Amino acid sequence: MTGQGEKLLFREEGVELSLDDVYDAREIVSKHAKVTPVFTNSTISGLCGRELFFKMEVFQKTGSFKIRGALNAIFSMTDEQAKNGVVTHSSGNHAQATALAAKLRGIPAYIVVPENAPKVKVAAIKGYGGNITFCGLTMQDREDACNKIQREKGSHFVAPFNAKETICGQATIGLELMEQTELGLDAIVVPISGGGMISGIALAAKSLNPKIKIIAAEPRGVNDAADAHKSKAAGALQVDAVKPKTLADGLQAKMGNLTWAVVRDLVDDVVVVEEAEIVSAMQLVYERMKVVVEPSGAVGVAAALSEEMAAKFPPQSFPRVGVVLCGGNADFSVVDFWANWTKRWQSF
Repeated sequence: MTGQGEKLLFREEGVELSLDDVYDAREIVSKHAKVTPVFTNSTISGLCGRELFFKMEVFQKTGSFKIRGALNAIFSMTDEQAKNGVVTHSSGNHAQATALAAKLRGIPAYIVVPENAPKVKVAAIKGYGGNITFCGLTMQDREDACNKIQREKGSHFVAPFNAKETICGQATIGLELMEQTELGLDAIVVPISGGGMISGIALAAKSLNPKIKIIAAEPRGVNDAADAHKSKAAGALQVDAVKPKTLADGLQAKMGNLTWAVVRDLVDDVVVVEEAEIVSAMQLVYERMKVVVEPSGAVGVAAALSEEMAAKFPPQSFPRVGVVLCGGNADFSVVDFWANWTKRWQSF
């Protein structure tokens, strides 16, 4: 990790990430994605004892932040790379984003989706023109299916998180949030899974304000599988970590070598939340902000409300905190959805 003037430059295994790369990504992303608003809410801020600034990626195209990385990756490709379309794997939000970004570029998108993906996300992938292949539930199942499509179609792989183009696309969230909060922020809370979003936000935010704290919010899962927390505690990526069983289906991936390197060096801490806290946070956002947020998107709110957050980052020392509401693709397939989600996590 080195600094060049006001531009933080990250190097890891031959990959370089700089603030200039993020600004270049914004030139691409801004042509198709939205600049999402920042909301405040006095009730939720009061519960935390500090002022919260919610980055509303729930209002982004496809309903999540993922379109940013997909757009940057796909529109950065050469015509030769793009001629046979793209392929990726995802539990839903990255899949939707890749399908739409490919459609905007006019190329086919082949999407590998685990068989237990939420129906609302599968329907959206099809709606954006994605060609779906279902696979098993492990990361190896996903990768094997992607590799098969690559061999057969010659398609270019669009990484869900562990690639420079994806990270820089997600980093535009950080640029916007820093610009939209004119008095500055003391910290930003970001849900973590594969680490692409928090890596990008950390690079952008700390390039602009090296003193800002970046806090990962992670579900423990009913099987205690918070791999980001365990990796930070160990100082090394826990490659054998199991996938968490959690309502936050979009936060079940494990970090890659590149995203882990950024998290290791630039993320200040990981706050782990329980399933019941996620459900409560969803309900709170719905009732007080009148906004639908999916479980993965509510994890940051749950972390901001937690006793762990208050203890590690006291409100008097960190009075202004950004929270990324990263997705709003909730599955309303049952009438009593709050009760249904509660039953699901209790049954694991």
